[in-house]
Amino acid sequence: MSCDTPGHGPPGQARPLGEGETEDLLRCICFKTGPPRTVGVELEWLIHHRDQPRVPVPHRRLEAAAAILRALPLSAALTFEPGGQLELSSRPADSLMACIDATAADLATVRDALDRVDLVPVGLGVDPWHPPRRLLHEPRYDAMEISFDRSGPAGRAMMCTTASVQVCLDAGEEEPGPLGYARRWQLCHLLGAVLVAVFANSPLQCGRPTPWRSTRQSLWADLDPWRPLAPSGHLRPRDAWAAHVLDTPVMCVRQDEGPWAVPEGLTFREWIRTGVPRPPVRDDLDYHISTLFPPVRPRGHLELRMIDAQHGANGWLVPLAVTTALFDDPEAAETVYRTVKPLAETAGPWPAPRNPLWTGAARDALTDPELRAAATVCFRLALEALPRIGATTAVQEAVADFNDRYVARGRCPADDLPSLLASGEAGGSGHHVEGLLS
Repeated sequence: MSCDTPGHGPPGQARPLGEGETEDLLRCICFKTGPPRTVGVELEWLIHHRDQPRVPVPHRRLEAAAAILRALPLSAALTFEPGGQLELSSRPADSLMACIDATAADLATVRDALDRVDLVPVGLGVDPWHPPRRLLHEPRYDAMEISFDRSGPAGRAMMCTTASVQVCLDAGEEEPGPLGYARRWQLCHLLGAVLVAVFANSPLQCGRPTPWRSTRQSLWADLDPWRPLAPSGHLRPRDAWAAHVLDTPVMCVRQDEGPWAVPEGLTFREWIRTGVPRPPVRDDLDYHISTLFPPVRPRGHLELRMIDAQHGANGWLVPLAVTTALFDDPEAAETVYRTVKPLAETAGPWPAPRNPLWTGAARDALTDPELRAAATVCFRLALEALPRIGATTAVQEAVADFNDRYVARGRCPADDLPSLLASGEAGGSGHHVEGLLS
């Protein structure tokens, strides 16, 4: 999820955590190893008027639509983000096609329900017209807004106007090799920049072009000084992640009554040591992890969070299929690792997403020669691997069409977006939309 967090309340009388115990917990729970077998996807969608997308949907209409959607018989979990964005989180599936089939069925059901009330789910990384407007007022979002406002406007924009395709993959095997968890963790942070560039789809904000092809990625990178950063030390991911979680400031301290406290600069490690304003417990640790937004978040599995939402009814399945093929097919995983490893020189010593590699991916996408060359190899490998992991001909053709339209030409969806919006083809339902940029 982009910014949704656990819904349970404060921890009551649970036993306080110790520092060593917390480090051990983090090493155990965040990388659950074994042969990669399952895949999942989390899809976020902006909700617009079907025929008047530049007119904000009133809160009461979104509430009514949400009530309709919550009553649907879906396989996926359905939630809403602070700005009213819809999110569908699939169950872990035993194969790529099982994930695609279940998600496609759920999306068809959701689209039909929204269509009956003249609304449409739209796959864009950032809302191209509307400024941030928070519709959900709950203690966690109130605290989140206070925390992000200390660093500038990016937090509110992220909460209320962004949408993504998040691919969830098993952490990988304990042993070294192309499917080993340490290799997959390192691959995430190099291939992740390529995925940003390939699927960049947010060049507009508040009705104007931005300097970015993925404005969404630029907003995530600018949330605050700590929360969007990847940990350092990719060769020892368990230790690196444990240290990162403990040394990142907490966003808030949940209270039984009233607004939640929003301390400034209190790391989780300091909270454990001081016990102020109250000692943290296991629920607080789980909550704290959910308020960290690095490009890749280990939650037992690996949550790849860097891909913009894709326009078109089935645009989402291309990043899901390509990413799964490159990570879970051993032959493709080994070759793609060798392909993207030289990009580490461009990244330098700085953590993603605040290094030259990731910044260039969000700004320049595939006009960058190195990223274009890497993307070309990645799509070739994915197209070779998809039959081996059971992808249907239709899925292979969708990936091949995307490759021909964008990667082979050094382009990304953001390059087409102004003309697609003007013709109405960027909407998630396939309905024609008149004069979007007039």
